[in-house]
Amino acid sequence: MRSIFYFSTSLLLVFLSLVDLSPSSASPLAKDILKIKYDITVHVDPVAQTIEGRNVITTKSTHELVLALNSRFKVTSILVDGVIFKSESVSHGMLKTWRIPNNQYAPNKIEVSWEGKLLPLNTSLNHRQTLNRRGPVSGKSGTFLPDSSGWYPHIIGELASYRVNLRMPHGQRGIVAGEIVEESVSDEGFHATFLFPFPSEGIDFMGGPYVVESDSMYGLGGKNIQLRTYFHPEIKGLAHDYLSSVKEYIQFYESWIGEYPFTEFSVISSPTPTGFGMPTLTYLGINVLRLPFIRKTSLGHEVLHNWWGNGVYPNYLEGNWSEGLTTFMADYAYKELMGAEAAKEMRLGWLRDFATLSSGQDFVLKKFTTRTHGASKIIGYNKAAMFFLMLRDLIGQESFNRSLKLFWKKNKFHTASWSDLQAAFEASSGKKLKIFFEQWLTSTGAPSIRMTKAISLRLESGYQVTVDLEQIDSSYKLRVPVVIHTEKDVNTKILNMDRKNQTFSFELHAKPIKVTLDPDFRLFRKLTPDEAPPILRQIMVDQSTESILLSETDISQEISKELARKFLHRTPKIGSLADNNKAISILVIGFQNQVNKWLSLNKLPPRPFNIRNIGTANVWAIRREGKTFVIVSAKDTQSLESLIRPLPHYGRQSYIVFDGKKVIERGTWPAQVQEIVLN
Repeated sequence: MRSIFYFSTSLLLVFLSLVDLSPSSASPLAKDILKIKYDITVHVDPVAQTIEGRNVITTKSTHELVLALNSRFKVTSILVDGVIFKSESVSHGMLKTWRIPNNQYAPNKIEVSWEGKLLPLNTSLNHRQTLNRRGPVSGKSGTFLPDSSGWYPHIIGELASYRVNLRMPHGQRGIVAGEIVEESVSDEGFHATFLFPFPSEGIDFMGGPYVVESDSMYGLGGKNIQLRTYFHPEIKGLAHDYLSSVKEYIQFYESWIGEYPFTEFSVISSPTPTGFGMPTLTYLGINVLRLPFIRKTSLGHEVLHNWWGNGVYPNYLEGNWSEGLTTFMADYAYKELMGAEAAKEMRLGWLRDFATLSSGQDFVLKKFTTRTHGASKIIGYNKAAMFFLMLRDLIGQESFNRSLKLFWKKNKFHTASWSDLQAAFEASSGKKLKIFFEQWLTSTGAPSIRMTKAISLRLESGYQVTVDLEQIDSSYKLRVPVVIHTEKDVNTKILNMDRKNQTFSFELHAKPIKVTLDPDFRLFRKLTPDEAPPILRQIMVDQSTESILLSETDISQEISKELARKFLHRTPKIGSLADNNKAISILVIGFQNQVNKWLSLNKLPPRPFNIRNIGTANVWAIRREGKTFVIVSAKDTQSLESLIRPLPHYGRQSYIVFDGKKVIERGTWPAQVQEIVLN
């Protein structure tokens, strides 16, 4: 899941350059909050797909402001301090802007009235298509006006508090982030007033034919927190469980970080497959909400964003830390609660995902701003989460938790950067962390560590173990875990490595049997080929992947092309059957006999034993001589076509067996840790 405010901030950075505003004058990018207030009155009609509204903007600004609105809407009037504003707008893609000159006699008052047609809601879009469409959409089953769409007149580059009075027709209910201070439902329609008194990056509007259920709880300090679900009628039965889960998450994170910053939290259903988090609410697709595991995973992630991202704002010019910290304290934390093996599997998954990236897809962590594709998630979510894991291992759990509380206390409702995080962790732990932060935030790639030698010597007092480590093509300062298995116990040693080649020795009482390098995968690093067995995602993220289509008939060829397009999320490059030696990532699609023949001709291993003779289709990944192959083998045309929708969702698997559209077997090939058996 990702939060919608990342869209708006990415857009903000583009427009800051277009209108030549310096970062120092844009308060989301600085510590000093400029006091801007919006007072919006808006009427949205989903049937007519129209919007009509007025925004009264007050500000104490004495510098030039840039007013913006979606280009599809008509501005009926602009008044600046009661005087008609006649300046022409300038178009910047989907937005039009006006420069409002500075006024030494602040505060300014800007009144803007606007109206227009909204885009029709398209419920047939998939998740990826929904994320890539930022326009203001409306229909009977739902209205979504993301801040990034420019649905209301706003000042570019400024945080603002707001009051929104909204009206919708009978049968519809709307919501924006904030406290509900007034609400009424009648035959004439729905009316509500929302107040958000804190600095905000933007306003997102959601509406629909909702059935509303409510509950409340007391947070830290006795504050009353109003909880609500806005669900479509077909899922209203889920409300009670969602409200209960939200309570648990707020209590969990209040004890870990500090007081919940708002007085509301709502879970809202969307008719499209969305997954967004905003202050005081989350907006999730109907079918997503139906999934039984969402309450135990993604819901907590979105609740936590009210602290990280919506309570403390990332300084995007210096990188977005909030997704990594949220992933670590939500997704990964839940795995730790499940047990050591579940947490280890997630860490291994992160490292496997990173191993799929080519050099052109990697970038420094400090450059991450928002998730745009699979590679950016691997860096901005996974690598960042492992950064915090290694930081916790370095300074200890107690210091780590104290640092989080300090960071929250000092930066609540302010922008904060990686440097602010470093300052908080240094203050609470008493450790200098400059090298740690710099090497992980400003370097591409990851260290590659090999255990080149390990020997054991008998001593009078016991045994001495000597381990040689090599750091290939990197010069990180690392804490490398090695585990020594003896006849009596298991010992973990943390080796402080700061050179390319180092030898470490230590003594043991019991006879050592073997030494393994980081078997729990707690160090972010490049896995060796044995440690990182191939998964389907490797060819999904490689833009140079070639597709080999073995089917001979026109209809099976078209189905194979469509499967390749959906699986790779792009138009496939069709490779030649006679010459596929140049590509290092190859997708092969065909029927069972065709696939068996192709594997034999190309001297590749046959179909894996554990998936032979079961299901209507097999998919598996293999690696040979630096090349990664994903083989798709189907029983017939219908079986092949059945894979088009489900297959793209299983990128983290090494093999899958389908019975029609249903997955009946799946898994990853086992990882082989670096290990040396001692004599």
